[in-house]
Amino acid sequence: MAKRPDNPAQIVFSGGGLRCFWQGGFMTRLAEAGVNYTPERVTGVSGGALAGAAWLAGYERKLLDEMCAAFEKRDTNFDLFAADADGITPHQELYCSVVDRVIDASAAKKIAAGPAFQILIGHPPETGLPTMTGAAMALAYEAELHTINSPHFNWAEKMGLTAELVDANDAARNGKLVELVNAAAVIPPVFEPPLWNDKRVVDGGMADQAPMPEPNEGETLVLLTRPYERLPDIEGRVYVWPSEETPADKIDFTDPQKLRNTWALGEADAEKFLAQG
Repeated sequence: MAKRPDNPAQIVFSGGGLRCFWQGGFMTRLAEAGVNYTPERVTGVSGGALAGAAWLAGYERKLLDEMCAAFEKRDTNFDLFAADADGITPHQELYCSVVDRVIDASAAKKIAAGPAFQILIGHPPETGLPTMTGAAMALAYEAELHTINSPHFNWAEKMGLTAELVDANDAARNGKLVELVNAAAVIPPVFEPPLWNDKRVVDGGMADQAPMPEPNEGETLVLLTRPYERLPDIEGRVYVWPSEETPADKIDFTDPQKLRNTWALGEADAEKFLAQG
């Protein structure tokens, strides 16, 4: 694990679905040890958008408790693709309901007044079949992920996927932060692509799993949720990741203990990070 930065100007919360609870445990343990980072800029993508929002609001444990409570009520993933008439699956409904409870008015107020916060979202090409197109892109993304083995991709443009960093502070001020956080974590066909500013949205992690903010300046701490073989060697950029595979899977919504164990792994890895001085 890389040397601990004193106070990075930028923090990036990468994607990874439920693996992002590692980030919650990691950052919470650092704060408990007196390491209270005050970055100028924060970015998040996919599940990292929610993790970043929870961290900025000081609601990491609330997020853990709410998600665990929601998972206690489920014992199967068999309805993963069982969408209703509007195309909304139980998984998407559960995720959105937790986001709505956690990112409340108080959280939005803190985020609106906090450091610059940007969330990456993706847009599929306009084919008229956003769910099918998004699903095809998800398959291509998984292939690229394991072939290139880097959190940063270059295939998106080839398939017509575009991405944008959205000002989450502005979204918070205008009552749209929950909508934005939900839009950031759309994995077709499990989730139906919603609209953001009249354009269909898919998971921004298919464009970049660790998006740098704009502007991209100063020392940067990047919180990954899995190891990668190929990480760019850029001065001032520090990548950290779980020391072992996280117990939580990306979209297994049935086992709250896996979330708690993933959080605990984040805490343990933060201890190692702290020991580096």
